[in-house]
Amino acid sequence: MRRNELDNLIRNNERPQAVMLYGESHFLIDYYLRIFSTIPDANVLSLYHDEYDFNSAKVHLSQGSLFGDQNLLIIKNEKKVPKKDLDILLELVQKNPDNTFIYAYYGSDMKTSAKAFNKKSGGIEVRLFPPFANEARSLIMQEAQRLGVQMDGYAATHLIETQNGDLSLAFNELNKLRILGRPVGAKEIDALVYGVAEVKIDQFINHLLAKKDFKEELQRILESGEDEIRIITAISAFITQLYLFYAHIKIHGIADSAAILGYKLPQKIEQERAQQSIRFKQEQYETILNLLLANELKMKSGGALEKNALLLATLIKLQSYI
Repeated sequence: MRRNELDNLIRNNERPQAVMLYGESHFLIDYYLRIFSTIPDANVLSLYHDEYDFNSAKVHLSQGSLFGDQNLLIIKNEKKVPKKDLDILLELVQKNPDNTFIYAYYGSDMKTSAKAFNKKSGGIEVRLFPPFANEARSLIMQEAQRLGVQMDGYAATHLIETQNGDLSLAFNELNKLRILGRPVGAKEIDALVYGVAEVKIDQFINHLLAKKDFKEELQRILESGEDEIRIITAISAFITQLYLFYAHIKIHGIADSAAILGYKLPQKIEQERAQQSIRFKQEQYETILNLLLANELKMKSGGALEKNALLLATLIKLQSYI
């Protein structure tokens, strides 16, 4: 199923009994997981990562609800759940209309797991790709409306830019802005929101891509309070933006940030992005983005020391691909 079809189900209040959320956008997986898991008075069993236990999941979906409430099973994992387990869990869902099963998969072996969710099993699978700029802006405005934050499209775009395109961080910052109790514009965002996309990050990424020694600069950024995961997501967002410029230039022969991103960059920055983008080949973009995404996932499940070492190893390897 495509994402727009999923949105239509939500708008029509036709939520699936069993759904697998997976793909390249972990933010959207979390976003839809939150929507589908919001079931009043549900009897919830959440099995995250190494907590997964098939027998516990099976028992939860096998038991009847004492008060007519729904049994909700949530499995959230970057490791593949065996298809034979999924087949049995989906069969239990079909047997009881009070059962709901959400499988949020963050790994890369998508096809094998997704095969279990089909018309015969009563489940649907949705592959989620990173949202385009206009989609990201729309998501921010929807969340702002949910929180009661008055914000127009320009302010939503500005908020995303301060967080270097990281929608998870932008969503978190909306909670700060809601305390104002008045319309939010760029001025309020600059005053209250801590920007990940400060000059120091942009300069660091430029030095990294220029194959300069980045270790001392990285250490200063970490000592200033930046988190390893924020740094790697900022780099991923930057590389993704460069790839969008690269693709647009290949197709149209020019760089037009308004057409590429949905908003106009300052001319100097637009020119810089265009020049940087054509330095790399298609294969390099694919290799670099796969590296960043894979190691971001590893960081999220590791300790502080592991994150630091993994970030350094990732950036050294990234430079070897340039």
